[in-house]
Order: sequence, then C-alpha cells, then structure tokens
Amino acid sequence: MNSAEHPIRVLVVEDDPVAADAHLMYVGRVPGFTAVGKAHTGAEARRTLDRTPVDLLLLDLHLPDVHGLQLARSLRAAGHHTDVIAVTSARDLTVVREGVSLGVVQYVLKPFTFATLRDRLVRYAEFRGTAGEASGQDEVDRALATLRAPGPAALPKGLSAPTLERVTGALRGSDEGLTAAGVADAVGISRITARRYLEHLVDAGRAGRRPLYGQVGRPELVYRWVRGSERGR
Repeated sequence: MNSAEHPIRVLVVEDDPVAADAHLMYVGRVPGFTAVGKAHTGAEARRTLDRTPVDLLLLDLHLPDVHGLQLARSLRAAGHHTDVIAVTSARDLTVVREGVSLGVVQYVLKPFTFATLRDRLVRYAEFRGTAGEASGQDEVDRALATLRAPGPAALPKGLSAPTLERVTGALRGSDEGLTAAGVADAVGISRITARRYLEHLVDAGRAGRRPLYGQVGRPELVYRWVRGSERGR
C-alpha cells in the first residue's frame, strides 16, 4: 500500500475534547496518515466505523460508556478488523497482554509528545507495508520488530522525566490551577524552567492555560490540569 496515494485513515477515540483535538492535530502532521474524525464515546466510535472506512483507531482506554478493550472486543465480534493503538495512563501489564489478542498493535502512555505518537505511527506504517511471503524466521522477526519502539521517546531538549512527574503532580494537586511561579515554588525549579514544562503539558493536551487579569502589566498565565487526566486510562 502506497501511503502517499492511500493514506492510513485514523479515527481518534478520546472522551476529553481538548486531548481529542490535540491528537487529531498530531495525526494530521504525520505524512501518510489522515484523521477521518473523532469520537468521544464507544457508541459514537461504533457508529463512525459503520459508515466510514477506518484503518486504525487511536483509542483511549477509559471512555465514559465502555472500557477501550471491551470496545475493541465488540468490534472484532462485529467483524471490524481495524487495528488499534491504545492510549492510556494506566501501566497495568495485564491490560497490555489482553490487548494483544484484540488487535492492539501499540500502546502510548499519557502524557505523550507529538514525537512519541509520530514514532508509533511511522512504525505501524512500516509494519503495515510489509507484504508477501517471508523467506524465514528472521524476516518474520524483522517485520514484527518494526512495531517495537527502541525505548521511551525523548522529551524535548532540556526536559527530564523526573521533573516532568513533579510538575505534573503539582498541577494535578491544584484545583484552581497554578502559575509558572507557583509551580516553580512547589517543585523547586526556576520560573522559566517551570514554564517550559507547563507549555510541554499544554502541547501534549494534558494542561490548559488562561490569562490572569487584574494586575499591572501583562496578565500572568494560569495553568490547569485538563479534566479527566487524573483518571486511570
């Protein structure tokens, strides 16, 4: 299949509107892929699949009406053979094992960057492009290996996973949201560094921001954890 002539059609299934829009944007930025739409519930995803050709689901596992793996199971029973990249913040390996039998070809842990998703999509496209009869075990192994990421995708230069965890924890723990200065004080980093981590979370669809008015000069930005991000997915 020539992805340039026949792009891989992706349906984003995500209950959080902000995250869904971010994931749609991410998919649209990867050559060879096109986002055919989004669904916020399992029922909406089923209706879309019944009327729209879809090659790949970018599937949040924690939907308001059904668990993502239950949705995948029902789709298989109904004759849909769409592949699945599961999106979750849960790290339960039992769920990972169960997903293998249901067409889950990749897992992406939240929060993730565009680079992480791009890597998974490119690997999926390479795997999907393999065709013909394998000459032996080595060729089969090489085809399957294209789905395996070499390791966690690197964060943007200058950001570290432990600090991102601390920034995320501080933001999750604040109902009213935090400014960069507030995060800096809570985590023990500079205000400029805090802003870089916060903007990374915004880019990943895990945080939102709004201006705080009422002070002299430029309004300060208040960051808030996106609704639903604290739930296990």
